[in-house]
Amino acid sequence: MLGLAGWSGSGKTTLLLALVALLKRRGLRVATLKHAHHGFDVDQPGKDSFDHREAGADQVLVASSRRIALMVEAPLPDPDARRALDDLLPMLGPADVVLVEGFKTGPQPKIEVCRPGLGHPRLAGDVPGVFAVASPGGEVGDEGRLALDLDRPEDWIDAVLAELG
Repeated sequence: MLGLAGWSGSGKTTLLLALVALLKRRGLRVATLKHAHHGFDVDQPGKDSFDHREAGADQVLVASSRRIALMVEAPLPDPDARRALDDLLPMLGPADVVLVEGFKTGPQPKIEVCRPGLGHPRLAGDVPGVFAVASPGGEVGDEGRLALDLDRPEDWIDAVLAELG
């Protein structure tokens, strides 16, 4: 499992998409897990599955020959609470690598994604599990952490996979 942590606009999603493509080219099964700060909807009005949820179904499973989607209504008692990564991981099917976007307070090993030009403070000192920092040109580094070029993940993916074991 590999986490990506950083401020909004730092390039986490762009990096995650590049990593998925690199790992898939190696024949690996990749799962992704993304933290959403607000409510979200994967369904669309006018679709039967949307109507199922609107009618009150607690779970809706949509299946075709290509894809399966499970939507579960599972509100937490406190709307500001965060879901625990350990509660979500068992919901994923078999995967060789799980890429996690967000969940920065979780225990998973992480790459901090940062762009110094945005003016945000660094996360590495306050976020557990950061073992590397990805920035444009690999210009940001810390003692004891890998310095990675954000724009060239193909140059460092092997070192990161070795670090993860």
